[in-house]
Amino acid sequence: MTAPLFTNMSYLISHNAPQLSYGAAVTDIDGDGEFEIFVAGYGQPSQILKWTEQGFINVASGILSNAGRQAISVAAADIDGDGREEIYVLNTDTFGGRKRFGDRLFKWYRGRWIDLFALPENQHVQNLFAGRSVGVVDRLGDGRYGFFVANYGGPMRLFELIRDSLELIDAAPEFDLNRVTGGRAVLPAPLISPRMDIFLNNENGPNFLFRNEGDGTFTECAEDAGIHDPFEHGRGVATLDVDGDGLLDLVYGNWDGPHRMYLQSQRHNFTNVAPPDLAHPSAVRTVLAADFDNDGNDEIFFNNIMEANRIFGWRDHQWQRLAIGDALEPEGAGTGAITGAFDGSGHLQLLITHGESIPQPLSLYTAPNDNNWLRVLPLTRYGAPARGALVRLYTEDHVQTRVICAGSGYLCQMEPVAHFGLGRSSAVERIEIQWTDGEMQILTQPPGVNMQIVVRHD
Repeated sequence: MTAPLFTNMSYLISHNAPQLSYGAAVTDIDGDGEFEIFVAGYGQPSQILKWTEQGFINVASGILSNAGRQAISVAAADIDGDGREEIYVLNTDTFGGRKRFGDRLFKWYRGRWIDLFALPENQHVQNLFAGRSVGVVDRLGDGRYGFFVANYGGPMRLFELIRDSLELIDAAPEFDLNRVTGGRAVLPAPLISPRMDIFLNNENGPNFLFRNEGDGTFTECAEDAGIHDPFEHGRGVATLDVDGDGLLDLVYGNWDGPHRMYLQSQRHNFTNVAPPDLAHPSAVRTVLAADFDNDGNDEIFFNNIMEANRIFGWRDHQWQRLAIGDALEPEGAGTGAITGAFDGSGHLQLLITHGESIPQPLSLYTAPNDNNWLRVLPLTRYGAPARGALVRLYTEDHVQTRVICAGSGYLCQMEPVAHFGLGRSSAVERIEIQWTDGEMQILTQPPGVNMQIVVRHD
């Protein structure tokens, strides 16, 4: 048995009272160049956690508190090319179908935050269906994103901004993305094309995989790819390179059904290779992949609700269950989880949100280690995080692949940074960035390790 991985650091969250929280997203909310965590509050004010020398403090105020709404999911991206990310908050007041209160799309405009859906020109297009997750898609690869909403019992939505205006459109019908099903998790990433594809983990019906054709249109191909999984009930999803071949693979959870680890072939077909312990059913919510101990290999974390959490790692040439330590949470009402490195130490922190069945405080964990690391923050030509970009890091005997998170887990969105653990290695040979337009940029002489590199679209 391995040593316990996580240590409880929840004391670093100031005024951490029990409440109903759901999804979370990481973005630079105050424009200071550092990332904050937006935590969706359900029937209670949302929180914005900012790191200080003493830990996290809640700095949410005004319209961003989303008071009076029941928020469950959140995502951020630069929708208009101004270099600053907008924030989509998905509100829902019913399980499925139509709802009473719409979502909110917050934009920093003339020195203050406004809600684009509250403007008269956008009243007709707001989302009035019960949604689950939100992801962001740079459909054309030009650095301007749209917000993709997975609705439950209503059509999927893709909100884009008409250029040089504040007017929103729903582009989903034009590209046959407005499917109706039990939408759950959204994962936009360059899975099977050089552009941003969209994987949807669904309930009460097959999954969807929309392949980006390179011209801004999409083709649905989940069944052809072997990942339609029509008889299960999907929840959280993560992408990682399971076998180190440079291709992105999929790991996702099914609600009280077998979890999946889909390995991608060179022909872009997927085969389920989940070992029995990983596949074992659970009341899963969020799934995420990250190198928590900086050893150069991702771990896969399953956040369950009212059931012990699980984590798996690559040890002795196989995927096996690890001792999770303080993050076990056997009675945790987990609803979401995100990871990011917020304190400058190069150690990833794991934040778990709770709610739905019972109010509980947030939880914060970290995995202490003394391994080396390197972080890569790609920026669009406008200076915003290049969500959906693919980053590969090469060392003498290893290649690691990361996607800048555009939405994953379940209801959540991770930090927009490619975090690489290096173990004891102190030399990086090169870094490759595949931008959302499919173009490649190569750094042949990275400056060093134990630092963050910012790379702007060339």
